Amino acid sequence: MTTLLKIFLPIYFLLFFGLAMFWRSYIAWKRTGFNPYKLGNGDTVHDFVGKLFRLTLIVAALIVFVFSFLEGYYHWLSPIIWMNSSMLIIIGIALLVLALIWVLVAQLQMGDSWRIGIDEKSESALVQHGLFGVSRNPIFLGMLVMLVGLLLILPTAATLTVSALGFVLIHVQVRLEEDFLAEKYGENYRKYQMSVRRWI
Repeated sequence: MTTLLKIFLPIYFLLFFGLAMFWRSYIAWKRTGFNPYKLGNGDTVHDFVGKLFRLTLIVAALIVFVFSFLEGYYHWLSPIIWMNSSMLIIIGIALLVLALIWVLVAQLQMGDSWRIGIDEKSESALVQHGLFGVSRNPIFLGMLVMLVGLLLILPTAATLTVSALGFVLIHVQVRLEEDFLAEKYGENYRKYQMSVRRWI
């Protein structure tokens, strides 16, 4: 199974970053003429969280790279031996696949409203259909599931740290976006909050 994982994980991350980040950003830009990437390099909480989350994803990708191509250095990541389990690996793979599909579907359902970060100039309508009728933050939920899946497949102290940091950063980002949406959409968003859970 290790050999298959060394093939699967790099391909998965290429697909995740390629489809969910770069390709989706390109499609949104072509359709609207605006760059959907709204995480800047300023001194705001929003931009700081964005920088840390980018770093988190990069480190997660590096963990996969070490596992797949630098096996001799994998022990430096401090493997958590008691979590090594074929069943956990299978569950982790299932979570990764589910997370990617879930995120892509949510992005499609957002249409031209999709952004990475907070877009204060956006005039798009509040999306409440599809997965957004089940979760107010389906894309972030998918990313949380992805981090859990990666931890189950590659249980190391490094992966645990990345997952924990990602968990905290996503929760902070969600609350920043909720405050923005409540101010932007007012009573309409507050009704949405009352009818749909933050996660699921």
